[in-house]
Amino acid sequence: MNYGDQEFLDALRIRAPRYELELAPAVSERLRDYYAHIAEWNARLHLVAPCPPAEFATRHVLESLVALPYFSTGAHVADIGSGAGLPIIPCLIARPDLRATLIEASPKKAVFLREALRRLELHTAAQVVAARFEETTPPPSANYVTCRALEKFIETLPRLVRWSPPSSTLLLFGGPTLDDKIASLRLTCSAIQMPDSEQRFLFIVGRATN
Repeated sequence: MNYGDQEFLDALRIRAPRYELELAPAVSERLRDYYAHIAEWNARLHLVAPCPPAEFATRHVLESLVALPYFSTGAHVADIGSGAGLPIIPCLIARPDLRATLIEASPKKAVFLREALRRLELHTAAQVVAARFEETTPPPSANYVTCRALEKFIETLPRLVRWSPPSSTLLLFGGPTLDDKIASLRLTCSAIQMPDSEQRFLFIVGRATN
């Protein structure tokens, strides 16, 4: 079934330079496969809000890939509240050196994630943990923590910071209210504004400075 594959690919090609990204054709094709997999499951699981293919390519995929320059080579990423696999699955597709643990509280979404990793041949690079992050032990080798969509994100952020490995860097996606919360916790942080948006940022967060 075609879910607007060409529109999705065209948006990646045209808009990637705005995000300072250069995507090889093989990477774009795999990202298209990922998009099609979400489209197949979305009606059942409400993984993302319905949107046109070009918007999905920009808002979900390219914005996720903004994190790429901040991962060291061979990094292990703990992705919290993975849901549809954003931001980590696009990053795994674009960077084969990365490894990841996807932590997702919804059992049904965890099933989707495992199937997506299998279909995209990423299952040897990543594993899915079906639990709330507070109920798990942080992967000992994780040196990055990512989070793009978490229920009650602002209220949950202090627990997420305490949960994260001491030497890890947090890459958090959000808006001005998340920025305010990070500042209130006295965390070291730099912010990358998303192209064509005044409200969406990637926050690169260090440890508390008490």
